[in-house]
Amino acid sequence: MGDRDELLIKYLLTETSTEENSEVLHWIAEDPANKVYYNHFKQIWETSKKLEPVRQIDADQAWNKFKTRVSAPVEQEARVVPLRYKYGWLKIAAIFLIAAGIWSTYRFFSATDYISVGAGKEVIVKTLPDGSVLTLNKNSLMSFASNFTDHRAIRLQKGEIFFKVTPNKEKPFIIDIDKVKIRVVGTSFDVKHTNEDTEVIVETGIVKVSIGSDFVELHKGEKVFIKNGTAELKKETNTDLLYNYYRSKAFTLNNTSLSRFIEALNEAYQVNIVIEDPRIKNLTLTTTFTEDSLDHILQTICQTLDIKQVHSEGKILLVNKL
Repeated sequence: MGDRDELLIKYLLTETSTEENSEVLHWIAEDPANKVYYNHFKQIWETSKKLEPVRQIDADQAWNKFKTRVSAPVEQEARVVPLRYKYGWLKIAAIFLIAAGIWSTYRFFSATDYISVGAGKEVIVKTLPDGSVLTLNKNSLMSFASNFTDHRAIRLQKGEIFFKVTPNKEKPFIIDIDKVKIRVVGTSFDVKHTNEDTEVIVETGIVKVSIGSDFVELHKGEKVFIKNGTAELKKETNTDLLYNYYRSKAFTLNNTSLSRFIEALNEAYQVNIVIEDPRIKNLTLTTTFTEDSLDHILQTICQTLDIKQVHSEGKILLVNKL
């Protein structure tokens, strides 16, 4: 029996502390699957209370012996210390009923298959069973629960997706990305997961982003960037619209720095453009490129900023004319 199940037993016996109560309630609310598990667990527990009580000392000893055998090496014979607890008979009943119920619970969760959706060299649009519309950038990979109408769960393995989620307060929309969890009811937002880094940018509504028990709530025009290897959730203001180029098919620049634009171009066209001269990286541009070729975009940049491009060893170098 895991720590979580023992905590749930304490919770059902109203034995938990205030902190443990909060932990259980947060866990239940975190994911619809957790709520299903808890309800199933509670049902097993309630059934156990209908059993005929056994003698106090036998129940206590059996409970301790069970826990000792689980935690101790096989070759060791652990010393049993009675607990002297008035709900001992409930514990021993729970051992057998939870053990009997765990297989059906396992089968329930295992039965939730996931359907994979991948974008190759082209951007694709996918409409989910609940009506939510997803735009997948090139080389993105995700999967959604096969029973999505009841369990709105997404797993994002890699890439970038714009989500336009159909509102449903009864069934939250959950996205799992490694250690990061995103929870919404109905909103639109962009999620990027590349090189183990994760970025979430909100266009409309409210998006909850969490790592464990820590979370931030993002509103329109806000974003969070989570770097690989860290658990920091720092909310920031989004300052440009370049994130949605793959969906809008346009690069919209509004006093945007050259370095930020080059970052987007490298990603969009899979090229290696390098700003050789640090003096020009903070020059700004205000314009819109709609379905333009890379050559035309670079020519326009060079003419506007009075710089030049040099092709060298598979790189495109941007340098100052002076």
